[in-house]
Amino acid sequence: MSLTDDLTSADEAGPAAVAQRGAIETRQITVDGQLLQVAIRHGGGGGPPLLLFNGIGANWELAKPFLDALTGTSAIIFDVPGVGGSPKPAWPYRPSTLARLAAGLVAELGYAEVDVAGVSWGGGIAQQFAHQFPKRCRRLVLAATAPGFTMVPASPSVLWKMATPRRYTDKGYMKTIAADIYGGAFRDDPSLIGRHAAAMHGARSMGYFYQLLAMTGWTSLPWLWSLPQPTLILMGRDDPLVPPVNGQIMASLIPNAELRLIDDGHLFMVTRPKETAGLIEAFLADESRQAASSSLLARTTSYFRDFVPTSGGGRQKP
Repeated sequence: MSLTDDLTSADEAGPAAVAQRGAIETRQITVDGQLLQVAIRHGGGGGPPLLLFNGIGANWELAKPFLDALTGTSAIIFDVPGVGGSPKPAWPYRPSTLARLAAGLVAELGYAEVDVAGVSWGGGIAQQFAHQFPKRCRRLVLAATAPGFTMVPASPSVLWKMATPRRYTDKGYMKTIAADIYGGAFRDDPSLIGRHAAAMHGARSMGYFYQLLAMTGWTSLPWLWSLPQPTLILMGRDDPLVPPVNGQIMASLIPNAELRLIDDGHLFMVTRPKETAGLIEAFLADESRQAASSSLLARTTSYFRDFVPTSGGGRQKP
């Protein structure tokens, strides 16, 4: 089966086919003057859709194994301007710009609220969206990501390989470096590299540069403590690109966060899509998880109480 065998187009398939459970509909939607290539996975569940932000340089099709592994969850993903099917923007942008663009897309599709997930670079945009639009974001999933430039970094050799989009444009080069930058299953199964590389297309140098530029100097550390959303943080144990300690840092700062480690590398959403989708859907469906108080004073008090010594001189447990 080819990558596009079960894709439908809103213009070609008609309403009945578009609404079929499990079908992936592709559209081009203009938001605030920016044309976006959008893919919508129809799940048929009762909860809000999952808005997914992809990794740097990644067209939406790279997330297709994960989208296919979802059961009842609907999902929305779009190519960032300058990547895949979305044309380059007129000007560089910041994470706040993309968050606003995504909020406009969600409104255009008719949703007042979404769950939000972000992978790697997209995890930064997901954090920004949850911070910038807390009433639109019900729950937050952060996968293989970090709190921006203040992260515990990868090794210099790994970072150097990520400095250009060459791995997206030169599939032979990708096969030589995939194990080094992604770790996990890519170290042992060369066929995974070939399948992943086959799904890559549309990475452009200027678009990639804009993505790098967007995160320059950005960090979520000053406000992670204020996020009210129940948050699931997923990290790969063997992730050369985003060391799992970054997940521990975020989990310690977000008041309502849970950290889960997966025995794989950076791209566990691609190499273990069913396991990852299962964890995420269970988290989204867990009704016992509630948002933290929307009161700034209450969240401030909750965050700082851990640093108030008890009568015994120790730190108070939450």
